[in-house]
Amino acid sequence: MDLQLKGKTALVTGSTAGIGFAIAEGLAGEGASVIVNGRGQQRVDAACLRIGGRFPGATVHGLAADLSSAEGTQVAVTRYPEVEILVNNLGTFNPQPFEEIPDREWQRLFEVNVMSGVRLARHYLAKMRERNWGRILFISSESALQIPPEMVHYGMTKTAQLAVSRGIAESAAGSGVTVNCVLP
Repeated sequence: MDLQLKGKTALVTGSTAGIGFAIAEGLAGEGASVIVNGRGQQRVDAACLRIGGRFPGATVHGLAADLSSAEGTQVAVTRYPEVEILVNNLGTFNPQPFEEIPDREWQRLFEVNVMSGVRLARHYLAKMRERNWGRILFISSESALQIPPEMVHYGMTKTAQLAVSRGIAESAAGSGVTVNCVLP
């Protein structure tokens, strides 16, 4: 299938393994230049090599940065000031009884699961609008709708992703930029 992504640059957050890796690999297979992200250089390098080995000639870049922080996001946008496709896949969870979840854990999950995508979308959206083309995806979860009792804080962040993506989509209407949230 030709999704017409040749020449497009895609940043996939949290893409050294799992769903993020599969997304990065799929985008590389479609001809997009892919930026693989993870917190550790070794894992980023290994993921880039795996994708490059599967798709010789693919353009694959690595970005070792913790995008759950404003500082990590600044590293990303400084190194890659423009992307046409942003896949906000970075996420974490921690099963824990509601009564035992401390404030710092609620805040940590919100920073990782929500603010990482908010910060990146806020930066890249303006350039996408200028080009009249761009794609922003948030990888959420069915937990956004079916809040797991052992992960109320996780469910809250996934519901927040739905709200954020819908609000950005409304603000970008008619610009050639699409914003969606996927709930695997």
